[in-house]
Amino acid sequence: NKPAGYRTAVPSVPPRPISSHPARQGSAEVIWQREKVSSDISARNSRACVCDVTADFMSLRFLCPPPCVFLSGPGWKLKQEHLKGTANCRLCGYMGLDNPGSAQMDSFKLAFEEQADAKKFACAKALYISDADKRKHFRLVVKLFFSSGHEVGSFYSKLIKVISKPSQKKQSMKNADLCILSGSKVSLFNRLRSQTVSTRYLAVEGGAFVASARQWAAFTITLVERQQTEKGEFSPREGYVYYGCVVQLICTVTGVALPPMVIRKVNKQHAILDVEEPVSQLHKCAFQFKESKMYLCLSNEKIIQFQALPCSKEPGRELLNDGSCWTIIGTEMVEYTFSESQASLQSSVTPIPIISALELNGGGHVAMLEIHGENFGPHLKVWFGNVEAETMFRTPKSMLCVVPDVSVFSGEWKWLRHPITVPLSLIRSDGLIYRSTFTFTYTPEHSPPAKPKVPLEHNTDSDSLIHSIHQEFTRTNFHLFMQN
Repeated sequence: NKPAGYRTAVPSVPPRPISSHPARQGSAEVIWQREKVSSDISARNSRACVCDVTADFMSLRFLCPPPCVFLSGPGWKLKQEHLKGTANCRLCGYMGLDNPGSAQMDSFKLAFEEQADAKKFACAKALYISDADKRKHFRLVVKLFFSSGHEVGSFYSKLIKVISKPSQKKQSMKNADLCILSGSKVSLFNRLRSQTVSTRYLAVEGGAFVASARQWAAFTITLVERQQTEKGEFSPREGYVYYGCVVQLICTVTGVALPPMVIRKVNKQHAILDVEEPVSQLHKCAFQFKESKMYLCLSNEKIIQFQALPCSKEPGRELLNDGSCWTIIGTEMVEYTFSESQASLQSSVTPIPIISALELNGGGHVAMLEIHGENFGPHLKVWFGNVEAETMFRTPKSMLCVVPDVSVFSGEWKWLRHPITVPLSLIRSDGLIYRSTFTFTYTPEHSPPAKPKVPLEHNTDSDSLIHSIHQEFTRTNFHLFMQN
């Protein structure tokens, strides 16, 4: 299977002038509805609702760090104001493990709190996997509703793998799912004296790194070259993270970064300096600041530097304190973005369609886009920017649509000399807009103008004019591709 975000380029003929684009068929009511939806798309940012579900990539029976929900966008407030006519209207929610075989769900009540950046935040600190649940994989489900009884919908996390205990064996690429890839997202937590109540999570608050007891942050972990570039920057590298490598941690929300550090394996509160093996999920590790004996450390809620002590009996080790020993775990986030219309305000937004991959077939006037994902239905239409595409439902995991002519976006095609990128959205029959992370780009292929070979003794007649137009069409050869 091709990964999401791959590009496909195929040759195609030049687009038609806009005057030759066929008129849409339909009644005046259908045309008005399309214009209304197009207007809604233009204003969707002012009504957008965003729900982020963040959880571990894999977990023990007790989920740590606890899964979180972030709500953002002006649409939540607008929805609440619309429902205010019904008594006291508050946003409520529950989080639990999905249970396909039963309508019942062991759930944890979410208490949303306002943050400084206008986001709402909640986490399920007491959520755990029952010993009776023998599944190896599961998803978390967040059910949101208003206190008036109006249901918002259900939002799912990515698949989480259950493990009995962290592997202490030396990892290899045979267990790649246990290893940590450069560019992936991780979280770090510290548990003083192995006590659950003393767990602290590395987080960012007010632009500073803190050790929080209630909230954690996801960080992009990136391998960097040991030597700086001429501009004083560090070049990122691809591959799996090994102990002894230089890494950088960058907050996925704020962009605040720690300086490059060497990641060290920890064993019995000692940093091991001579180990080169892949970093594994839920391993204890330490972060040593480059060219020093200082380590990333917490002190209550502050992040400080701790100077390690040399180990006289074992020169390849350094003695750390409890606050310098971190547990690392991969995390994943699913972002749901939707904008509601007046018609859809009273109905649930789920099931939410998810686009996972695109596949282009053909080109030019007959370009078809196959969309892969889940939760598709005949009530959905594909939109390229503000333009509706002819859509054909195939299965709940596949849809097909006709790529709109580029002239719809560019006006006269002959002036198109730069790529045009438009967002892809799915729109429900009642006007509910599901925004995706995918875009579609029309890209012209630049080439030197071809001079038409017209004999000097002939005057410009209709044949030579057709020949000239043909040369222009040949010169402006277009390619279509998608990007995530």
